[in-house]
Amino acid sequence: MTGAALAAPDTSLRPVARTGPTLELTKPSLKDSRPNARPILFEASLVRQLTREIEGEADPGFQHALARQIGLTTRAFAALSPQATGLSIRPNLRPDSMVQKAMAQRQARARGAVCNDPDIQGETVGFVPGRLSACGIENAVKVRSVSGIPLSQEAVIDCTTAKALKTWVNNGVKPAIGTTGGGVSQIRVAAHYACRTRNNQPGAKISEHGKGRAIDISGFRLRDGSEITLLQDWNRRDTGAMLRKMHARACGIFGTVLGPDSDRFHKDHFHFDTARHRGGSFCR
Repeated sequence: MTGAALAAPDTSLRPVARTGPTLELTKPSLKDSRPNARPILFEASLVRQLTREIEGEADPGFQHALARQIGLTTRAFAALSPQATGLSIRPNLRPDSMVQKAMAQRQARARGAVCNDPDIQGETVGFVPGRLSACGIENAVKVRSVSGIPLSQEAVIDCTTAKALKTWVNNGVKPAIGTTGGGVSQIRVAAHYACRTRNNQPGAKISEHGKGRAIDISGFRLRDGSEITLLQDWNRRDTGAMLRKMHARACGIFGTVLGPDSDRFHKDHFHFDTARHRGGSFCR
């Protein structure tokens, strides 16, 4: 078939120019290496056509000139053409006041950190003597918050227990409660250091509480003001499931994990301690 046969007849329909305001764009100061270069017509309603034209041009200088002639901001131009993202406006530097505030907060966290962990906030206590020979803490800390969650009362414990508490809060408490009630806002501490026997029973061995290696948790306050307590919620379907998940997650993190099903002494709280047993963690 000859070239003449392939040519369209004079009577064939030709595209008709669109009506409406248009803007002819040229590159007088930029050389166009494309064959058969032609002016680009832009109509405000034909954003897609413009995008195709822009993306077909590899010259960044032309892209910038095109955006300027069209009257688009660089940000709007970048939104039209993925290839023009290199021309997008960079974020402004943060104000000095914001930077200073962030630095002050970081320094405050560093000052309040104990156990060399800024996620554990409190103060260093040091040696705590006990009235009984088996009681006392060699290097005690007084913890007021863990992973951003305040404790209802400051807990005097050792760093091993404080770090275990942080791990449990991150891996047990937060995932179990999630966004219920807006999330957890406070951990209810029922007991921490106390020089006493186990369950306050006469003649019993010294409790891990008397060594700074134990903490008792009785419930949680949520951001909407509601509360989840072991005494009232352990056997409920929804909140009880959360508490049981926390109990299960504590096993392995702590050496001893006791909950409401363990005995009559723990109906209203979790007992966690970092004592190590030969057979591994004791969880009940």
